[in-house]
Amino acid sequence: MRKLLFLGLLALPMFAADLTKIKIVVTNTSGKPVDRADVVVKFVEGRSVVKFGKKIRTSWEVHTTQEGTAEVPEIPKGKILIQVIAKNYQTFGQTFDVAEDEKTVEVTLSPPQQQYTAH
Repeated sequence: MRKLLFLGLLALPMFAADLTKIKIVVTNTSGKPVDRADVVVKFVEGRSVVKFGKKIRTSWEVHTTQEGTAEVPEIPKGKILIQVIAKNYQTFGQTFDVAEDEKTVEVTLSPPQQQYTAH
């Protein structure tokens, strides 16, 4: 029993080293924060992580604060897709390769493009 506990304690630092913390900062083209934007973070590829016999989540949905920031819980390092959707702005989507322990992603949302009709 002590051997298993000891081996488990040795594995914890290795598991923690494979995780990253992501902070998303959303502003508009004027540099003002965009609050209440929907932020979707999807784990695209990287290490497959199993925590205590269960697979961890592969996507998260959060909202930005009044300061235009959103944070997701620690996720595995690797490729992630970040999508930002806000009313009166174009939707943003981009894939990022995350290798750092902490990463801040700055997103600038543009106003919607002019609509054209064929009539």
